[in-house]
Amino acid sequence: ARVMAAQAAAAGIRALLFDLDNTLVDTAGAGSRALRRVEDLLKSQYGYEESTAKLVIEKFNTKLQMENLDCIPGVNVDEERILLFEAALQETDGLDPDQGLAAKCYFLWKATRLQHMHIPDEVKAMLRSLRQSYKLLLLTNGSAMVQREKISACQCQQYFDTIVIGGEHQEQKPALSIFQKCFQLLGVKADGCMMIGDSLDTDIKGGVNAGLGATVWINNTNLKCDKGAVPDYTVKSVLEVMDILGKEQSKV
Repeated sequence: ARVMAAQAAAAGIRALLFDLDNTLVDTAGAGSRALRRVEDLLKSQYGYEESTAKLVIEKFNTKLQMENLDCIPGVNVDEERILLFEAALQETDGLDPDQGLAAKCYFLWKATRLQHMHIPDEVKAMLRSLRQSYKLLLLTNGSAMVQREKISACQCQQYFDTIVIGGEHQEQKPALSIFQKCFQLLGVKADGCMMIGDSLDTDIKGGVNAGLGATVWINNTNLKCDKGAVPDYTVKSVLEVMDILGKEQSKV
């Protein structure tokens, strides 16, 4: 019954809500390339052994994954992330942290990551095509500064009617309030919207709880879907959204 409801709903979809990171843009891949650049810097210019340089990178990356700056108003993300590199360097070699080196590592990582962040051409073409029939909204969690920099690097503005950044609102995905804000901006009811994203915890759970017409999970890392939030559709790539919308509309 759920599948039939989802298929019927897809035919009434008027707006598409897209997540950004690891849905439209390979943020994880860009981040990995950036970490390798920093590792090379530590080895080539600062005499770090390969194993030690790798450990610094691992420690920074672990701290970055655990970071939760979104709920702190007015936080300077650059300063906070330099401190993460400082701690990673100190924990690895036990020396007093060299703030200059931490800043160099961080700004190299940041610049390299942004440089490798782009929406692939075939995804751009899909967004252009979808926008002829649907309203498109970009809904991304994260610090306003960091997400605005990514949005600018990827030139996202031209593909979307509206952009909503979690860090600029009281609550982020999966909170109901941010989805309600999206419905209001789009002028479309919940059941006329489809959420497309790679996170079960934020995109899919949020979309299901907000009563969206359909949810599409981009499972690009072969994860198992837990019982928490069950997506209507599971796909490997965001490009499959076209097929989902096409098939469902032709059924009605």
